[in-house]
Order: sequence, then structure tokens, then C-alpha cells
Amino acid sequence: MKSTIADGIHYFGLSGFPLAVRRVQTDARHTPSHPHDLTEIEHRHDFCELVIVARGSAMHVLEGNTFPVTAGDVFLLQGQQEHYFFERRNLELLNIMYDPEKIALPENELRRMSGYCAMFMLEPTYRRQHRFASRLHLKRVPLARVERLVEEMENECEEDVPGKEVSLRAKLLELIVLLSRAYTSTDTTEAHALLRVGNVIGALENNFSRDWRLDELLEIAHMSRSNLMRVFRKATGQTPIEYLVRLRIQRAMELLSNTDLSITEIALETGFNDSNYFTRQFRRILGESPRQFRTQQAARKNA
Repeated sequence: MKSTIADGIHYFGLSGFPLAVRRVQTDARHTPSHPHDLTEIEHRHDFCELVIVARGSAMHVLEGNTFPVTAGDVFLLQGQQEHYFFERRNLELLNIMYDPEKIALPENELRRMSGYCAMFMLEPTYRRQHRFASRLHLKRVPLARVERLVEEMENECEEDVPGKEVSLRAKLLELIVLLSRAYTSTDTTEAHALLRVGNVIGALENNFSRDWRLDELLEIAHMSRSNLMRVFRKATGQTPIEYLVRLRIQRAMELLSNTDLSITEIALETGFNDSNYFTRQFRRILGESPRQFRTQQAARKNA
């Protein structure tokens, strides 16, 4: 089967806000629910798609693997992941399509929640290995609450009134927080494993200036050193310590741009006990010194 590309322009418009809600329903003839409905056609896209199974069931083919889905299942499809559904039985999907970079989600704040780290960062990576057992599954009451929120987002998309973008972004964040919190109550072994790593990411995000030791992170994760390193690197592309260093550099970039603190003060504020070490790490990651970065930022503001 040849994969089709679902282009964001068909959902967001030429200059539209990069967030759209599409409801997919299944009738006897499997009639398309909206223009560019690719539910039963293998496709991929360059944006994220949060899928909520509101009713019914189906088989879902994702990256060549087949998983059953049923009402209450919630999962994130990241860009360029090929997928489609078949054997739909009264299936109703709520698809929230968004571009996380263009919509400027506060990733630093979201990653402070272990449930967000587990569901939105780790679960898509481990879905194949876990045979979809680490997905979020909502029971009737929380599913109804999620449906109401998505319906409000649908209305905002359709009405197109002033303030639409602000409202949609706020509701998307509310939905993400709601789902992230729900994920922490997931009772599968596979989900618990992801949450343990999510706890480590959340701890680093919440207290990046602390002088963390690897033993402390192992205790949080309840994992062996080799296991934590393997899972963490697979999820983030980095070791926990490298992740922490980059967190600190990111915060340092904000302070260099928006404060008059000295280089030494910024180094201490972000958890570097040695300003020379801070400068070396900054140059390694960004290719320039903190002083050069500050000068360039000031020039851009004054341009």
C-alpha cells in the first residue's frame, strides 16, 4: 500500500492557526467524515495528531504493526508515522491535529509532569515494544470530560471569532494536562515503566539547578543504571546528565537575553559551580561563548 501525505495546509489552511479538530464517524458505507478524511488510507503527516477513540472499535495499523483500539483509548501520533484504520465498527474518533513548534507549547513546563513525559514523549517510542499496552485508556467519566473539552475546541474552530487562537491554545493545554494527569493513574506494567522514567525527567525539569547525582536518579526511577541509561537515551537521545546540562544551558540563554546578571551569576543560578566549566559547555552546545550570545541578542533587540 502506497502511503499518502496528509499536508497540514488541508487542515490548518494557507495561513491558519496550526490547530484543527476533526471528528471521524463510521456509517455503513464508511463515508468520509470530512474533506481529506484519510482514516482508512495509509498516510503520514508533518504535524502531531492526538487521537481519542470516543466510541466503537477498529484495528489500527501503525508503522507496520497492527493494534486493536476501542472506546477510551487515547494516543499521540507523531509526524511522519504511517498509519490507518480498518475493520471499523461504529468507530468515532476525535482527532486533534497540531504543530507543537508553531503553536509554541510551553514544553519546559509540560515536561515537569511525569504523566506528560510518559504519554507524550515515551509512549510513542515504546508503543511497538509494548504492543500498545502502555497507551492511555480512559473510563467512561473521564472520557466524557475529555469529549466535552474537545467539543468546545470544535466549536471554536467552526465559529472563527476573535480570540479563537488564544482560546484553542488554552483548551489544548488544558486537554494535555488532563490527559497527562490521567496517565499517572494508568495501571499497566508497561505504563508504570514509562512513568518511572517520566519521574526522572520531571525531577530534572523541576529542579535543574540542583547538583544531581546519578544514584539519586536511579532511586527515583527504581531502575538499574544500564536500564535507565538505555530507556532514557532511547526516549530523549541523551543521557540524563547531558539532558540536565542542556536544560541548564537553555535557562542560561533566557537569563543572558533578559537580565543584566553577570556570567558568573548566571552560571551559579543555573547549577554550574564553575563559570569556566559553564562557558565550555555553552560553547560546546551553541558554538559560541555566553558573552558572544548576549552581545548578539542585544544587537537583535536594538536592530
